[in-house]
Amino acid sequence: MRIAIYPGTFDPITNGHLDIIRRAVNLFDKIVVVVSNNPHKNPLFTLEERIELVRKTVTALEKVEVDVFDGLLVHYAKQKRATALIRGLRAVSDFEYEFQMALMNRKQMPELETVYLMPSEEFTYINSTIVKEVARLGGKIDCFLPPVVAECLKEKVNGMSK
Repeated sequence: MRIAIYPGTFDPITNGHLDIIRRAVNLFDKIVVVVSNNPHKNPLFTLEERIELVRKTVTALEKVEVDVFDGLLVHYAKQKRATALIRGLRAVSDFEYEFQMALMNRKQMPELETVYLMPSEEFTYINSTIVKEVARLGGKIDCFLPPVVAECLKEKVNGMSK
């Protein structure tokens, strides 16, 4: 069984993330979307909220499961018997960091391949940070996020402004 891991903070999950997941489903037998508990980031949503939003978003995709990890990704990959990591590349600016991470992961676990997928053209400029900022400033976000996520982000931002 070809298992791939798609790791991320997903704060929150966007249509760009969902596009990458849908593309990966066509390449692997199983995709494990893992929500990172990265202590160096300061997410807007709690870990539990992010996991729930990802679950609600991928519920219709049969070959996708959602999990959480903390620590070194290659240790998690070994535990899951994954053969690949899925990473999205939106622009050339993403490449340098992703290249470094892929080489580090390869040193740790040579049998784990990193597979880069480009999102559809309409999603190449979307990232969670920008979407959260647009939401904070009262802009339209529905075209960037799955409906359930857009609603939760609006509620979260409205709750912060009170």
